Amino acid sequence: MRGNGPWKVAAGAAAIALLAAGCSSGSSDDDETLSNSISIGIVEPESLVPTNTTESNGSQVLSSLFYPLVRFDEKSEPYLVAAEAITHDKANKVWTIKLRPGFTFSNGEPVTADNYINAWNYGAYGPNAQLASYFFSRIDGYAQMQSVDPDGKGPEKAPEPKAKKLTGLQKINNTTFRVTLSAGFAGWESVMGYDAFYPLPKAAFTPDGSAIAEGFGEAPIGNGPFKMKGKWQHDSQIQVEKVADFQGTIPKVDGITWKIYQDLGAQYADLVAGNLDVETKIPIESLAAASGDLGDRLQKSPSSAFAFVGFPIYEKEFQNKDVRRAISMAIDRDEMAEQIFLGSETAAFSFVSPVVAGYRPDTCKENCEYNPTKAKQLYAQAGGPSDIKISYNQDGGHKAWVDAMCNQIKSSLGVNCTGTPEPKFADMLKKVEKKEPVGLIRLSWLMDYPLMENYLGPLFTTDGSSNYYGYSNPAFDSLVREGSEATTTAAAEKKWQAAEDILAQDMPVLPLRYGQNVFGHSEKVTSVSMDLFQKVDIYKIEVAD
Repeated sequence: MRGNGPWKVAAGAAAIALLAAGCSSGSSDDDETLSNSISIGIVEPESLVPTNTTESNGSQVLSSLFYPLVRFDEKSEPYLVAAEAITHDKANKVWTIKLRPGFTFSNGEPVTADNYINAWNYGAYGPNAQLASYFFSRIDGYAQMQSVDPDGKGPEKAPEPKAKKLTGLQKINNTTFRVTLSAGFAGWESVMGYDAFYPLPKAAFTPDGSAIAEGFGEAPIGNGPFKMKGKWQHDSQIQVEKVADFQGTIPKVDGITWKIYQDLGAQYADLVAGNLDVETKIPIESLAAASGDLGDRLQKSPSSAFAFVGFPIYEKEFQNKDVRRAISMAIDRDEMAEQIFLGSETAAFSFVSPVVAGYRPDTCKENCEYNPTKAKQLYAQAGGPSDIKISYNQDGGHKAWVDAMCNQIKSSLGVNCTGTPEPKFADMLKKVEKKEPVGLIRLSWLMDYPLMENYLGPLFTTDGSSNYYGYSNPAFDSLVREGSEATTTAAAEKKWQAAEDILAQDMPVLPLRYGQNVFGHSEKVTSVSMDLFQKVDIYKIEVAD
């Protein structure tokens, strides 16, 4: 899952105090807010349709509106939530899901097997262009639901796919359905914990079921503990209130206002002033003062966040891997982590997070070692560009660290480097998807499910859902696939590690940092915690006595 990622600073701690906090913030007027309600800061989500939501802010909101088939325990093992039972055959290819009885959507409609089947078919159907479509690709029949360009030249209008439904989805009865995968995958139960696998009610679709009903994305109807209160107020707030007689785990608060901010500094100012209850990312320029401002209300916890910069391999000047290796060697990751992030993040020398099984601490080896002398020589030999720009989303608070990284590149390589802000992450992605010249691409990733494959597949396989840089290596793709089809966890991790070794040679991205949750809360709330997915636990948080 794409994260909005960290924020950052200029060349050292002394510069922190000089960074402007910004002037744009979410609304502080929570219209008719319930007395036992709280507020949590986010930035503008990309979408609130589950199969079209692949970033962390929309995911956080969806977690209050929907109830997943499985969640994950402290050891990252899946446990049943909306599912009563999940079983599979010996080959890990045929999975049977039995739903817990009695669940309804917030409009009163019973949750049935059809609601999952219809939602997944919609998400998988190519012409619907859902951002999370990739996550259905293991189910039988997915390939037949994609448009195929017969001549490879990109027709003006893509041909109609051969099928509109996944052959691998079969309804057994109203509360049971079967999923047949095109190949065995031992981790499939974990995959089904991802947002794309939420069910959708009949009200989500047009009468013929072919499209999402107009306005549904502005006020989604879910099967979770909260329901929308009004509509999504773009760039301002999203309010939810508790669902009566919810059959699952009951939250301790009656409502949540997701306050939308355009600037993390302004969000922090609201937190300190008591106008916001939780900020999930303390901006780096506020870290030095945060312990004094918040005391024990400043907290940290592990996160699966992985921050990196992608090379647009579709651009000729970045197709030589030696150019990419040289830029990587020009970066002092440890210095940035310690001096710029004040230790709130750690330097990354691998392509997967330390929180997943199979992680190795130094996969990248010399290609990620700071060596400005070798970097400059290699860059000159490879004919690297004299001008480098790094595109980033302005609303994520990235300017300062991007500028600092550019300073390192200038110093090491003797080339010009500038940061190029886009108003929002979606604005940057539109340019990337059109293959416009954006330079290096600021990105980050939060795991969707706790497997190495979740970092390798979506980010780096040829058809990966978040492979925005155009990386393609058949040997890498094959190893990721072989790992997924392995019958044991140990065998899977061995294949995935071999795939990661290929990344360390090709360097399609620059690993930069591993994040942790550095968050704060007001005196109004207690029992505030965040998980590996960078989400506030909405079931534990409560209003203080």
